[in-house]
Amino acid sequence: MKKLKISLLTLLSFVLFSCNDVLDVSPDNRTTIDSAEKIAEILVNAYPNAAYASFLEPMSDNAGDKGPSAVTKAVNEEMFFWRDFNLVDEDTPTFYWNQAYKAIAQANQALVSIEELDGGKEMNHLKGEALVCRAYAHFMLVNIFSKAYNPKTASSDLGIPYVTKPEKVLLRNYDRGTVESVYKNIKADLETGLPLIQDDYYIQPTYHFTKAAAYAFAARFYLTTGEWQKVVDCADIALGGNPLSKLRNWRDNYRPITFTKKGRLYSSSLEPANLLLVSGYSSFRRFYGSARYQLNGDKRDEIFPYPNDTGKAWSYKIYGNDLYYNIPKYWEYFQYTNQAAGIGSPFVTYVLLSTDEALLNRAEAYAMLGQLNNALNDINMSYSVKTQRYTTSDALTIADVNTKFKVDDNLYTPFYSIPNASLPFIHAVLTIKRTIFYNEGMRWFDNKRHNMEITHTDNNNNKYILTKTDLRRQLQIPEAAQVHGIKANPR
Repeated sequence: MKKLKISLLTLLSFVLFSCNDVLDVSPDNRTTIDSAEKIAEILVNAYPNAAYASFLEPMSDNAGDKGPSAVTKAVNEEMFFWRDFNLVDEDTPTFYWNQAYKAIAQANQALVSIEELDGGKEMNHLKGEALVCRAYAHFMLVNIFSKAYNPKTASSDLGIPYVTKPEKVLLRNYDRGTVESVYKNIKADLETGLPLIQDDYYIQPTYHFTKAAAYAFAARFYLTTGEWQKVVDCADIALGGNPLSKLRNWRDNYRPITFTKKGRLYSSSLEPANLLLVSGYSSFRRFYGSARYQLNGDKRDEIFPYPNDTGKAWSYKIYGNDLYYNIPKYWEYFQYTNQAAGIGSPFVTYVLLSTDEALLNRAEAYAMLGQLNNALNDINMSYSVKTQRYTTSDALTIADVNTKFKVDDNLYTPFYSIPNASLPFIHAVLTIKRTIFYNEGMRWFDNKRHNMEITHTDNNNNKYILTKTDLRRQLQIPEAAQVHGIKANPR
């Protein structure tokens, strides 16, 4: 029998701040893991219960300055200027680091417990979920805290610690490895775990790696490594038959309903577009619209142009005035620790994977494979449920894409070459994704993956540029982790 322990890697970011934080999970108050049911309970916490949109969105080219009359929020301001930010509060990079490694610890404990219980085929679904969870958390960490994947430099670029065993020693030294080694480990875990995933065991499937969610993650992974046919194959499985019925239908289902209902539906398990959800300790719902460095008038017109490239209006309704432009995508619930005193913690449900992303990842892969008609079909499918009064006559043609999405060759400079014929389609996909996933942190990953230069302009028209080679594109390792031997990112 195995005893459940907190991952000591997460303590690297807690230990300097509070003994109480370090001892949140007492090593002497352990749960005996002696059944498949208890392993399943462990895996409930094998997902990073934290926000990343709160600190990645203001880093991206989606963020503008609303001016000094807007609300100043430290994480929002510091990340807009790409400064190293080391507070441990919720919604910060350090908090995400901690929660991701806690999730990894749970996955590792589950895997060890399965082995010690001589788990056979009846535990394969648990092993599959644990492996994919471990791969996902490391994938997110390496994409946030390391350089973008580039096979030419990955063997020397600093990675993040890839942890595969439960912690048994206090304050162990950790090797960051390289981006190449991290990606090899992610790929091994992912490809071993995928065939083991089963959907029949979950009471709340959208909070777990179902087959659709796992293959949607795989499509994202292969998009990052440039394995285009694998992106298509995995996205096909994630989308299943009749993908149109599984996309988020802003035209028919969101546009007519109220602000409150939109926010609730967006992250609902009843929304067929949502493949993987997580409820994270977060106050992002309270400031995502009001913070100074978010959606201002210029960015509103840039991201949600009227009309869009079909010639009709997007189905998104922008709420609020120039100090509070927003689209409701988040809803908070409050977990009371003392209801009489009104004390507790805010939680927000986040969409980690969706059919909309899987579709557009497939479209990008089709474009890179030179299958432009297939890419066009996916682009039009996406527009059809996000555009007001869309009809089949509004569908773009190849000539339309070549005209409307003509772009400078230097805008996108990933590690691979984009064929000239494919470039307008890549630009179309990334432009649509920018609109669809606004304020979800997704744009930063596209900015980084395609090595896009970013310019931020403040209220006084001062310009701040994040160049293609700027070292701040990799967030700094938390200070407390550095103290305990994890090498800092260069600056």
